[in-house]
Amino acid sequence: MGRFIERFASVLTEAGIPRMPARVFAALLASDSGRLTAAELAGLLQASPAAVSGGVRYLIGVGMVSREGEPGSRRHHYRVPDNVWDEVISNRDRLMTRWTSVLREGIGLLGADTPAGARMTESVQYFEFVSAELPRVVVRWQQQKALLDADRADRAGGAGGADRAGGAGRADRA
Repeated sequence: MGRFIERFASVLTEAGIPRMPARVFAALLASDSGRLTAAELAGLLQASPAAVSGGVRYLIGVGMVSREGEPGSRRHHYRVPDNVWDEVISNRDRLMTRWTSVLREGIGLLGADTPAGARMTESVQYFEFVSAELPRVVVRWQQQKALLDADRADRAGGAGGADRAGGAGRADRA
């Protein structure tokens, strides 16, 4: 598991996530329980409690990790939310909206008919296109996930791929 954690953390770091938050996220994602305490994370990652705390704080701030309390205990568990990738995409969409706004200011200052203004205009068009498509992609993913979940439930229930209504399973649902 340690090898996967470091490899996935490296990929996340290349995408702009700081190293320790990337390692914490990868460890949580790879854990069977899906939730770990700060002490468990520090032991697994061979990192200081302060480093883990900083990593967790970063991940909570960007919506990639949530903190859960234990009733009657001061100890917290950290976990990756079920909708983590929706949150990541939503954050990216908000960022693209901010970029679009600033780029529009740049176009106004430099002029759309200049080479720089033309590049900025194309960037705005790209971000607007992607932002308009993201809600549709998320809906399509939710539909796909429902199919995958139903298939997984069918297999776990020994239904041999048939859905609960007695149909033929995924091929009919797709």
